[in-house]
Amino acid sequence: MAAKDLENLPFLLFSDSRGRLFDHPRLRMAGFSGNAPFPLNKEDLIPLPEFSKIFFLPECRPIGVDPDTGEYVTVREAEIEGDVIECFGAAAFLEPGFVRTHLPAAEYRGKTFTLPMWGYTAVGYLDGQYWAPGFQIEYNPRWDPRNYDDKKLVPAVRKFMQRSGNSPLADHLANCATSNHCFAAKNLFLGRWEAPLPVSRRCNARCLGCLSLQPGTSCAASHHRIAFRPAKEEIVALAVEHLDRAPEAIVSFGQGCEGEPLTEYRLIAESIREIRRQTSRGTINLNTNGSFPERIRAIAEHGLDSIRISMNSAQPELYRAYYRPRGYGFDDVVQSISLSREKNLYTMVNYLIFPGITDQEMEIESLIGLVRRTGLNFLHLKNLNIDPQLYIRRMPANHTRAIGMKKMVEILRRECPGLELGYFNKAVR
Repeated sequence: MAAKDLENLPFLLFSDSRGRLFDHPRLRMAGFSGNAPFPLNKEDLIPLPEFSKIFFLPECRPIGVDPDTGEYVTVREAEIEGDVIECFGAAAFLEPGFVRTHLPAAEYRGKTFTLPMWGYTAVGYLDGQYWAPGFQIEYNPRWDPRNYDDKKLVPAVRKFMQRSGNSPLADHLANCATSNHCFAAKNLFLGRWEAPLPVSRRCNARCLGCLSLQPGTSCAASHHRIAFRPAKEEIVALAVEHLDRAPEAIVSFGQGCEGEPLTEYRLIAESIREIRRQTSRGTINLNTNGSFPERIRAIAEHGLDSIRISMNSAQPELYRAYYRPRGYGFDDVVQSISLSREKNLYTMVNYLIFPGITDQEMEIESLIGLVRRTGLNFLHLKNLNIDPQLYIRRMPANHTRAIGMKKMVEILRRECPGLELGYFNKAVR
């Protein structure tokens, strides 16, 4: 990249050991694709969206780019107001609806811990504002953080409990709404849009980035997994009330606070049958790993409307390395996608994306083949929340070229014109 192009980039953002942020006086920000630098242009950058977050990366030295030479430089120390401080990396977490294109440029190898589960994104500073590499794939006002004011939530929870009565499931979701700040749980009490119906304590996968269960040697889980099996009656009561009164209503089985819902497929099927006996309104959705096609068939035949199946890759080796499935395989997941379309479900894939792996040529080719074989309706582009070093280390080596996330999206839109790309679940009835 020419020196004049580098001079247009934001300055490197770094942190001290207390998490205080500083912009470098000369070095420019860099970005990684996988574990290597990837060219970063001003056109790749957007002002950091309002409801994004910024983190510092302990034990990870920041890497910037020298605007005079174009060389990448690791920064270990800096002088701040006469004091020499140790320097650590900084990262952004983008607001929902945005796709990151570059990882933070840092030396991850020296750290002695696993980073918490966030979608780490490169970040820089210029002209009085933060900048990040990414683009908006979808805006949906129903998931705009401005519409989730906790001043309205707390009285809504109280009113809901007074009207509907406490139940173990309602109590669990009240904690999700107020302590974990789950937007879907908040929707239940605010009487609108998509609400959750967690049911499963168990899972048949051991995902590296599991939100509700992490081994003791890893980082803390993001959510508390449900610890009981809800009764069909309380599931039905919550679902029917929400579907009957909420605008653009969706109820979804399969949440971040549970295991795999297909392990409770009979409970889900029986609940849906009773929900549909009482109301025909709204959308009933299932978020799942798609591990058991015949269980999906049973649920679909009781009145399911839409399904979202999670994948990190359209290649079996990469899929297995992340999900580490128990008792099922990649072919079962693909069969579940095809079966869902055959059963006339609105069929989505929750595609967990990671710059440097998702945008490799072999992965894109495999994904296009999957879409064409199955007739998939919608592809969610979700930034994978995981320690970058952990993910890269666990993925099988793939030596095809990474072409960039924007280019990947362009190819998908050209090659799969009937495929919708986005970020959020949608009401389909």
